[in-house]
Amino acid sequence: MKHQKYLHYLYIPADFLISLLVGFLSFFAYFNIKGFDNHLIPALISSLAISVLLILVLFVFRTYRILSHSFGLIQALKSLLYILIVEAIYLLVILSFLRDILNIDFTFVWIGVLGAFFTAFLLPSLRFIWKMVAILQRSKHGVNKIRTLIIGAGEAAKIIIDDSKINLASHNQIVVLVDDNKNKIGKSFAELPVRGPISNVSSYIGEFKVEEVIIAISNLSKERLHEIVKLLESSPVRVRRMPILSEMSSPKAQNVVNVDLDDLLCRTPIKLDNEQISNMLEEKTVLVTGAGGSIGSELVMQIFNTNPKTLVLFDIYENSLYDVQQKLAAIVRQKKLNIKVVALIGSTYNEFRVEQLMKKYQPDYIYHAAAYKHVPLMEDSPAEAIRTNVIGTYNVAKLANKYKVKKMVLVSTDKAVRPTNVMGATKRFAETIIQYFSDLSESTSYAAVRFGNVLGSNGSVVPLFMKQIAYGGPVTITDKNIIRYFMTIPEAVSLILQCSLFANGGEIFVLDMGKPVKIYSLAEKLIRQAGFIPDQDIKIIETGLRPGEKLFEELLLDAEHQAKTPNDKIFIEEKENIYPIEEEIKTISRVLEMEETDDVKTLLAQIITTYKITNN
Repeated sequence: MKHQKYLHYLYIPADFLISLLVGFLSFFAYFNIKGFDNHLIPALISSLAISVLLILVLFVFRTYRILSHSFGLIQALKSLLYILIVEAIYLLVILSFLRDILNIDFTFVWIGVLGAFFTAFLLPSLRFIWKMVAILQRSKHGVNKIRTLIIGAGEAAKIIIDDSKINLASHNQIVVLVDDNKNKIGKSFAELPVRGPISNVSSYIGEFKVEEVIIAISNLSKERLHEIVKLLESSPVRVRRMPILSEMSSPKAQNVVNVDLDDLLCRTPIKLDNEQISNMLEEKTVLVTGAGGSIGSELVMQIFNTNPKTLVLFDIYENSLYDVQQKLAAIVRQKKLNIKVVALIGSTYNEFRVEQLMKKYQPDYIYHAAAYKHVPLMEDSPAEAIRTNVIGTYNVAKLANKYKVKKMVLVSTDKAVRPTNVMGATKRFAETIIQYFSDLSESTSYAAVRFGNVLGSNGSVVPLFMKQIAYGGPVTITDKNIIRYFMTIPEAVSLILQCSLFANGGEIFVLDMGKPVKIYSLAEKLIRQAGFIPDQDIKIIETGLRPGEKLFEELLLDAEHQAKTPNDKIFIEEKENIYPIEEEIKTISRVLEMEETDDVKTLLAQIITTYKITNN
């Protein structure tokens, strides 16, 4: 409820009454023998004065902004210090200037000191009593507790422990902490046992019957976080964590968050040169095709942040494009930016439409993300894959040369290497188009960027797994031995932009994506992250390889022949001999009139000789 955030200000009248009562009783205790009646008014005025002064000091030092459940020893000691300072000033003023008026001597100091300590005890006690009431209320609430282990026995852990005791919405019952500090292991922290080292965490999960693990080390590096997550892979627990320092928007941003897919994949994010990218695109006109898709929309957002003069969004699907346009329009209005955002509907295979926008907006840079990417769907609609992925790329590349675009970058895929499906074969064809125009053009630099699967993109396996887990399973995989390279959407887009810096002459850029991930292992991780045991609570079943699907993808044709770039994570595939493709474009265009998908695939395989038609 909204009014609950103001409840702690009720301490103001409570503190005032306590201070007034203690001050009044101090005078009563001192004058009891000599006759208190004659000093009633001075005593009342003096008590009121010190009470008002005390409230003002506590208010100035923001004591009343501290919520009851956050009030601890540190806050109590600070309150004690403020009260003693106020009482000392009060006694100094009385004994220096009002001693004769009030008819008191220096023995009143002891009465005053005793009153000060009473006030210093009662004010914090009031807050602790309220805190205890909240704890008792929580214990009666009947919340089903989740037995929780905390990795880290420091300040971050203390925040979680306090929250678990006070916050009625918290379901965590902290049972043990695990740390690497030898001085902490075997001792207690916040009345909880501390075990260690962290490398033995799986044994403590079993010993304490843990259901959830929270990683609470704020100064943790990404590399160490990945190591800890890897230690938890075999345990049937949900994993959450506190934000690490590099992720905190402010020192107070300490909410517990779920371990995400970046953490589960345990790969250090690629660091890219964003400054040079900004220098390249600032005040330029940039065209993004497929701007409403997963990759395209992220491309748009990152390019937008470089402050281009004009950003042209081009997509065939109106709904997603509209969403991106509205998001950018809101930012432009809010920040009063001088960026022109243009959203246009159309298809890249419509050459006339593409030339319309090229002629009107004269882009300096083109990022070509428009494509059909879903492997099984393209097996059933190969002509449409060719129409968009091949002819669409050809149109954009040809017009980029005609209108003297500085650079054009094609978004490609690892499935273009020795393709076994239509999607991969059409992307390999698109790469040859890029390299052909690179040799042909005197004004435009062309390049392609090849990478693996993108986490969270439309049609990717991870959202499917998460839906299946939410429904209680089973989780379906095509084969237990299938492996894939993975990267995040922002990482993929940053790579595309970085490669456009290096683009000079038809390069196919490849990212060092580390080790490929076994899809079966990824499914297990996601099930455990949800708090279930794979193949016990939620089954994992094999459905068989789909049409055109391979057990593994390749990023390079020949791993021994790759050139380095200024970025040690980006390599260039050795360029093949490129031949004129005009006749091949005319030939492949015949598929638009073919009725049989097998005939379409056969013709495609005649042109892309590395394409092997499969019928899994």
